[in-house]
Amino acid sequence: MDRLFEWDPIKAASNHRKHGITFEIAMRAFDDPFAQTRQDRIEGGEIRWQTLGMVKSSLVLLVAHTLWEEDDEGQTVEVVRIISA
Repeated sequence: MDRLFEWDPIKAASNHRKHGITFEIAMRAFDDPFAQTRQDRIEGGEIRWQTLGMVKSSLVLLVAHTLWEEDDEGQTVEVVRIISA
């Protein structure tokens, strides 16, 4: 299944200032074959998830995100909206 990432650019800039991590780097945590994802909480009717994954074999990231599937011309696509990392 293909995966798409999205985020709020203002939130991404804030995260980069606070934590020194860009959401482009946070995306790579999902490429870790040993990444672990768990449901975190429901906020505003939206299920929030946390994924823990390693980036470049030296950085472990906890990424807060939402997750859903969309149909794109007969192809199911997983959409990840990153909230923080």
